Amino acid sequence: MAVVRSPHERLEPPSIAERDSLQKRESGVTSTSPMRLRMEAFIKEQQAEIVRELETLDGKAFRTDTWTRPNGGGGISCVLQDGQVFEKAGVNTSVVYGTLPRPAIEKMRVNHRAIDPSVDKLDFFAAGLSMVLHPHNPMAPTVHLNYRYFETADGDGNPQAWWFGGGTDLTPSYLFDEDAIHFHRTIKEACDAHDRTYYPRFKKWCDEYFNVKHRGESRGVGGIFFDDLDAEEKDQENLFAFVQDCLHAFLPSYMPIITRRKDLPFTPREKEWQQLRRGRYVEFNLVHDRGTSFGLNTPGARVESILMSLPLTAQWQYMHEPESGSREDRLLGVLRKPIEWV
Repeated sequence: MAVVRSPHERLEPPSIAERDSLQKRESGVTSTSPMRLRMEAFIKEQQAEIVRELETLDGKAFRTDTWTRPNGGGGISCVLQDGQVFEKAGVNTSVVYGTLPRPAIEKMRVNHRAIDPSVDKLDFFAAGLSMVLHPHNPMAPTVHLNYRYFETADGDGNPQAWWFGGGTDLTPSYLFDEDAIHFHRTIKEACDAHDRTYYPRFKKWCDEYFNVKHRGESRGVGGIFFDDLDAEEKDQENLFAFVQDCLHAFLPSYMPIITRRKDLPFTPREKEWQQLRRGRYVEFNLVHDRGTSFGLNTPGARVESILMSLPLTAQWQYMHEPESGSREDRLLGVLRKPIEWV
């Protein structure tokens, strides 16, 4: 039987996710599309390119899972395990449409004054690309990357506050100075093309953020990290261009390093040290990382995608200390007192 609606009955307006889905179907994504759609398209394009390059290097294909969220959005999780080069590698994109409760609104308003403090809930959009690569060879460093965009909307679905965040960092088990210098120099060039204060600011932020506080050491040799970059920093187009250049810099920053190190000889003792350093990586991600915490506390979160950053294997030993003057000892010295690489 057909449902007859009263002429005075109001229809629910389409959600932001529904409007975005309609726009993508009807006109695609162009330079005049809302930033949320442009960021989504960009990270998916970059994900595909990075996965292609890593598959060529490793010789094994990624497993690809595409998933959707009930309220709109979803993601693509590309994970490789037990490859020729990588013990575990994950390259994920996620798109989230959701609602922020009042406690989260109050917390975010500290950094974003454009957010309306009077509302009890707020629609939001988040999109990001996250990647972690854990090589087999202890001479080859782990690398992490994440670039994201966040936007809130008013009751009519119009953008209210927005910001970009992200960064990339290198985590070696054995330190090769030339690798750290190359990695930092490539990132610095991407930063300098937009603002010469970016690299020193964001390098310092990275050293402070990726710190395993209960151990008194950094997770790795750093890179850049930034968050909450909004209109008080630069306009939206300039910041989007900056994030694009940072993400484009990933392959030139890491591929020469992994190519040099993936086939170097190593001993069982050196493999054991890598496993201990992996343990520190796990500690940071589960205890201190805000992204992991936000993901796990988001209703409907896909836990497998969030925890893809963890290594396949790791190890903890009671009261382990490296031999004084060894390569392992030198690495710890750098992690306890970060240095300037470029």
